[in-house]
Amino acid sequence: MNYWLFKSEPDAWSWDQQKKEGAHGGEWDGVRNYQARNVMRAMKKGDLGFFYHSGEEKRIVGVVKVVAEAHPDSTDGTGVWECVDVAAISDVKRPVTLAEIKANKALKDMVLVNNSRLSVQPVSAEEWSIISRIAGLKEKSR
Repeated sequence: MNYWLFKSEPDAWSWDQQKKEGAHGGEWDGVRNYQARNVMRAMKKGDLGFFYHSGEEKRIVGVVKVVAEAHPDSTDGTGVWECVDVAAISDVKRPVTLAEIKANKALKDMVLVNNSRLSVQPVSAEEWSIISRIAGLKEKSR
C-alpha cells in the first residue's frame, strides 16, 4: 500500500463535503498540474491519503481511501487531465498542523515541507506512521 496527501482549500472543497460523498467517494478533480497528475497516475485502489485543509488552516483533518484509479477528469474538456476518486474513511482525532510537521525533524524530507504548493503528493510509510500517531489514528485507519 502507498500513502498520499490530498490538499484542498476548505472553501473550495472541505473535509465535511468529502464525508458527504459517502463510501462511493468522488473525483479529486480540477487538478491542473502535470506533477500532481503524474502522482495520481501512481495511485492504486485501496491506497490511503491524508486530507489536508490548505489556506488559513494548514492542517491534516481526515483520512481518505483511493476508490478508483486514474481516469479522465470530468471537469476537463481537453482530455489532458486525469483524477482519482477518493472516499472519506475517518476524521483524525487531533488535526496535525503544518507548523507541527515542519517542527518534527523526522518529517524534514516530507514533500509537504519542501513543496507545499503541490496539491496531491506522496507520503512515505514512515511519515504516515509518525503523523498517524500524532493525529491519534487507530491502527485500522493506517
